[in-house]
Amino acid sequence: MSNRWRYLISGSVIIMLLFFAGKNLQFVKQQHHKETIEATAVEKKKTATVKKAKKQRNIDWRAPSMKKAYPQISAHPDLWIHVSLEKQRVYLIDKGRRLYTMYASTGKPGKTATPRGVYHIQGERGDYFYSQSENEGAYYWVSWKNHGEFLFHSTPTDEQKNFIKSDAAALGKRPSSHGCVHLTVADSKWMYENIPYGTKVVID
Repeated sequence: MSNRWRYLISGSVIIMLLFFAGKNLQFVKQQHHKETIEATAVEKKKTATVKKAKKQRNIDWRAPSMKKAYPQISAHPDLWIHVSLEKQRVYLIDKGRRLYTMYASTGKPGKTATPRGVYHIQGERGDYFYSQSENEGAYYWVSWKNHGEFLFHSTPTDEQKNFIKSDAAALGKRPSSHGCVHLTVADSKWMYENIPYGTKVVID
């Protein structure tokens, strides 16, 4: 074989090797880019989950649930209350618009579950009660069923009027009551002082 053909064959081999090396490098770069995007997406999801969990952990059970002011009842004569068992929230609604959202904790599943249905605010209310049978009390209660049995009220207290921290920690996250609807201390106080007799309460 002449030197000329040897050079031509060698040159072709080198060109082919360079071509495949370039293709391989391009593939490696694409894979790295794909893996980087996927890793970034996973990291963002983790960060969002951590932020959400942190936000849930930081519910202040003493303070109003929202930064904005409570609605003026006089400006909303048709206001009604929606209790969401799934979301553990209480919504103040007027003409299809949510005016205010409150953190809540409803009855535990089973015999102590908060009853679903349509009710109305009853005449009974007070600034404190203590139940010997349940070994719990609470501030700022308002009755909505059975005239003093099912209530809106604050995070529960013990016999010495100390707030029960385990119930406070459940507010806005999971059911923890014996059937009543727990609210933050500020929200229950507003409810006690402002919500009118006869206001419709929908629980679902």
